Amino acid sequence: QVQLVESGGGLVQAGGSLRLSCAASGRTFGTYFTAWFRQAAGKEREFVADISPNGGITDYADSVKGRSAISRDGARNTVYLQMNNLKPEDTAVYYCAVDKYRTKNPHAMDYWGKGTPVTVSS
Repeated sequence: QVQLVESGGGLVQAGGSLRLSCAASGRTFGTYFTAWFRQAAGKEREFVADISPNGGITDYADSVKGRSAISRDGARNTVYLQMNNLKPEDTAVYYCAVDKYRTKNPHAMDYWGKGTPVTVSS
């Protein structure tokens, strides 16, 4: 089993930056793909970015590509999402989740954290 705890969200002005963290417990965390999703009020949960177990493969949604960077620290069992040049449309609750098969599907992930809210003011 894997437990995930997100942190780093908050209120930031447009153009600002945040680094979100996803801290994991569980000996098998390093064998999972880790993904960030977000859910804005009244909208479906959507894929943001993911990273392979060894950190060598990453992918991003078009909406954040070029403004975000996902990374993982194996020693700390933590995955980070650096978000720059934030826009009001980035406002959402951000969740990390893991799965074995890189589905990028919010309905198919194996474990979820409880989320961290991000609010970007204009």
